[in-house]
Amino acid sequence: MGRIVAIDYGQKRTGLAVTDELKIIATGLTTVRSMDVLEFLKDYISKNEVECFVVGEPKQMNNTPSESAIFIEPFVKKLSAAFPGIPVKRMDERFTSLMATRAIRDAGLKKKDRQDKALVDTVSATIILQSYMENLKI
Repeated sequence: MGRIVAIDYGQKRTGLAVTDELKIIATGLTTVRSMDVLEFLKDYISKNEVECFVVGEPKQMNNTPSESAIFIEPFVKKLSAAFPGIPVKRMDERFTSLMATRAIRDAGLKKKDRQDKALVDTVSATIILQSYMENLKI
């Protein structure tokens, strides 16, 4: 059984999260520079079976694509081309950064750690993945 990898793609950094093999728990994996994410994923997939990618889909409140969608769509195409045997799903990512920041704060981390944007990206990817997994159960 393969894992599901969630991707919170940004212009500079990309947060990654992954399920366990039984797809019970979503866990933050890491944050990498966006320019390095495909190479990172190639290495990760060489060591782990991945059955699906879930890429955050930025939307506005009226359900239309947000301005950052212009940067994410080309990445999704590159991802699909790089890993043609692995389906790419999309998941609404509205408010994930806000939810991640609150989760980090509620965990009691120091102010310096709460301001770590890489940590926020990883937690955001975890939230995207958890939401995707919850939708599968419905």
